[in-house]
Amino acid sequence: MKRAIFPGSFDPITLGHYDLIKRSIPLFDEIVIAVGTNSEKKYMFSLKARMDFIEETFEGHNSLVIANYEGLTIDFCNKCNADFIIRGLRNSTDFEFEKVIAHTNRKLSGIETIFLLTSANTSYISSSIVREIISNKGDYRLLVPDAVRI
Repeated sequence: MKRAIFPGSFDPITLGHYDLIKRSIPLFDEIVIAVGTNSEKKYMFSLKARMDFIEETFEGHNSLVIANYEGLTIDFCNKCNADFIIRGLRNSTDFEFEKVIAHTNRKLSGIETIFLLTSANTSYISSSIVREIISNKGDYRLLVPDAVRI
């Protein structure tokens, strides 16, 4: 079975995440959407809300599993028996950052990282931009799936 994880904080899930996950579904038998938590990070949305947004967005997709994890992504991959990590690349800055992590993960665990380029129509979207818009009471709805409602 080809199993991958798609890790992130998903605070909140965006249409960029949605696009990458949808495009990844045919590539793997199962994808674990791994919602990371970091005790040192302050989230806008609770873990439950973030997981609920994802669950509602992908309702009916049987090859997707939503799980929470803490710690190293490669440790979570091992726990899930996943051989692949899916990461999206919006630009060259993302590539340089993700490349170092991918090399380290492969060296430490043998787990491969699969990079997907974001679609042109979602490449400008990030969770941090969405959070900024929400914080300033702007209209964020064109940047997130319908499940993300305040």
